[in-house]
Amino acid sequence: MTAADPRLLNVIDVEATCWDGPPPPGAVSEIIEVGLTVVDLDAGERLSRHGILVRPVRSTVSDFCTELTGLTQAEVETGVGFAEACRRLSGAFAGRTRPWASWGDYDRHQFRRQCAAPGAPYPFGPVHINAKAVFTESHGLRKRPGMAQALTIAGLPLEGRHHRGEDDAWNIAALVLRIAERGDWPTA
Repeated sequence: MTAADPRLLNVIDVEATCWDGPPPPGAVSEIIEVGLTVVDLDAGERLSRHGILVRPVRSTVSDFCTELTGLTQAEVETGVGFAEACRRLSGAFAGRTRPWASWGDYDRHQFRRQCAAPGAPYPFGPVHINAKAVFTESHGLRKRPGMAQALTIAGLPLEGRHHRGEDDAWNIAALVLRIAERGDWPTA
């Protein structure tokens, strides 16, 4: 295992199956898209953006989920299995050695839940940063804002479609860089 480049950070955002109300009998919320933006903290730039579609096995994409994310069941059927998505994150994106961030803890918890199943090793190392908490503290806010509200507070545009993993990771990365400009991003 090679040492992590301390300048680089993976910003992750996931979309998962969801319903307008409780899930159907036997269905569970599963990751259907992993958005990832690689950030160079020293250079202050977003280096690359990626989206990995993931095929659910214990649920399907509801009409509500499609309305929210734009993803359809037919699209996610073309994706990879969850274990393969985890292998890509830990391999191609140095997930086990590179620090990572997400907007809140939902993404981290969702990965932990799904990785509890056999054959899907957790793809990340121990350093996770809750960008929402850091942003809230950096701006002296009383309540933790959603990503879209945080972009408005930071004077940044919403790029792409909200609730699409690849676009949300890109936008969260812009917020991370804004926090870093203020000198408030933690060193991993």
